[in-house]
Amino acid sequence: MKRTFRTDAKINWYRCHVDKAVMNDLMQTSNWHGFRQALGHLGLFAITGTLAYLAYRNVHPSNWYWSVPVLLVALFAHGTVGSFMGGTACHELSHRTPFKSKVWNDFFLKLFAFLSYWDHIWFRPSHIKHHQVTTHTDYDGEVVLPQKFAFKDWKFWLGLLAWNPVETWNTYKVWLRRARGRLIDDWYKHILPETNQPLRRAHRNWARFLLIGHAVLAVTFIVTGHWFLIVLVTLGTQYCHWLGFLCGGSQHFGLSPNVPDHRLCCRTFTASPVVEFLYWRMNYHIEHHMFPAVPFVNLPKLHKLLEHDLPPTPHGLRATWKQILEIHRQQCADPNYAYVPPLPQSTGERAADVVLAREAALAT
Repeated sequence: MKRTFRTDAKINWYRCHVDKAVMNDLMQTSNWHGFRQALGHLGLFAITGTLAYLAYRNVHPSNWYWSVPVLLVALFAHGTVGSFMGGTACHELSHRTPFKSKVWNDFFLKLFAFLSYWDHIWFRPSHIKHHQVTTHTDYDGEVVLPQKFAFKDWKFWLGLLAWNPVETWNTYKVWLRRARGRLIDDWYKHILPETNQPLRRAHRNWARFLLIGHAVLAVTFIVTGHWFLIVLVTLGTQYCHWLGFLCGGSQHFGLSPNVPDHRLCCRTFTASPVVEFLYWRMNYHIEHHMFPAVPFVNLPKLHKLLEHDLPPTPHGLRATWKQILEIHRQQCADPNYAYVPPLPQSTGERAADVVLAREAALAT
């Protein structure tokens, strides 16, 4: 059934109060922080990939009983790091907040998008719209509530803990369609309308560049005798998504659609420094949606300022998912159930949806 999306949104979003001078400081971007985060993430990906390659080179019939498990552990770590390179790194880079320089933002966005098969051409306008109309059913096709998790499907777990070749094949099929200019998803067609041919052309060209680029890499790896690099580079972001799922799956699950308050449709949790680094601090998701122009590196500071006006914040993935699984259990019994967190007495103000869209795009 074809789905259409309205474009006449007029939402006045609740916003926690922050002193204007303080907010101006929090919105400052920094090339130093951008390089530290982007190169740190890429460096971890390179390190885990190198360890996996060395482990592969040391697998022999005489030592398989210990060398194969070492290889699998290295691949597990590599895929875990790689799972944050698409929807996480590209998300923040699409906001153009990690770097002060637009050139470096765009360069690393394209690099991360290439490595992770991420559709940044579509995602940026889609995500700006998502910030404007977050989880409003008639307007937002990026996040539609209620969401569902396929916990009973073994293929779901295969993709989280190992590699699901069907998912990889489907990824390539989708990109082949895009390379021919074919769009199937209704939200894609809404974001990339036929009336905007320059955007559709850029989208088609990116799909072709991505497919040809990875094909050239794969052939190069094979010709040079390093075929295993296909597993580490060409497919390096397509397995062991468990940690990326635990972080990203928490953003909106089980919360309320069609409410003008990010505290009721987004979830914030705190985590260890390693998890927050890999997740580019998007665990502060309420804060990010309220003030999308604040760079990821300043979200912990923003959280401290807003804490008095936020719902209780779970600490760690275990506490977060204990709450989510209970919501999931209740939604299985009642599909219309949505968790409404307790809120303190509100002391904030209101911001129009166009303000959120402008800040999400950094169109200042």
